[in-house]
Amino acid sequence: MATELRDWYDTPLYYDIVFDDGTVKEADFLEGAMARYARPGKGRRLLEPACGSGRLALELAQRGWEVCGFDGNAHMTAFARQRLEGAGLQARLWEDWMQSFTLPKGVKGGFDLAHCLVSTFKYLHTEKDAAECLRRVAAALRPGGLFCLGLHLTDYDRGGSEHERWVARRGRIEVVCNTHTWPADRRTRLEKLRTRLKITDSGRTHTQETRWEFRTYNAAQLRALLRKVPELELMECYDFTCDLQEPRRLDDSYADVLLVLLRR
Repeated sequence: MATELRDWYDTPLYYDIVFDDGTVKEADFLEGAMARYARPGKGRRLLEPACGSGRLALELAQRGWEVCGFDGNAHMTAFARQRLEGAGLQARLWEDWMQSFTLPKGVKGGFDLAHCLVSTFKYLHTEKDAAECLRRVAAALRPGGLFCLGLHLTDYDRGGSEHERWVARRGRIEVVCNTHTWPADRRTRLEKLRTRLKITDSGRTHTQETRWEFRTYNAAQLRALLRKVPELELMECYDFTCDLQEPRRLDDSYADVLLVLLRR
């Protein structure tokens, strides 16, 4: 069976199936973080940079949030709009990039909450772009609002590659996701990744492959980036279990960090 080289963001349904399992848990975390850390802990206006397939946009709209978001991939934004419309819900979604986004005409700033949870932030390959994204998110938030940012930290001393595998199903579709990550280049702060999706849809199976690079961070590098954007204050750090009862130190003892940042 031949493998098709294709950006997995161009097939939003399959991408959505892979990541959907964590949606409710992540939405619960976001609402809990708002109640615990926002000042005041009220307000229901949400901005989602890199909103992808709209899984969290839909979940939070269903919970009564006023949702705005953007993504750089037109297939993703079209899919997200369609699913919200199909649920009889509204959200303002547009195409844009994390490092240069602007709010469209008619969309006011002063958001209560922003979030970007699954390492999408690491697509910003330079310190300049990463800091600019943080500044723009901060500018879009009201004072006392929150930005929840999730990403994987890198162990530069790791010698071998890493492999992760998920199996997810929806109706008659099964998606097996295999992600391979090669050791990071400490000098360039880039790591190469490859994802293969084996998709069985109504009895027919095909495989597609995506290759890309992420910018890398260890805990010290992430702290250094945050110091460049003093408009955002680190309130607490968690891991991807999204358990508000189990805060973590921002250090290199674990890989998946979830930051709660307060707009000063």
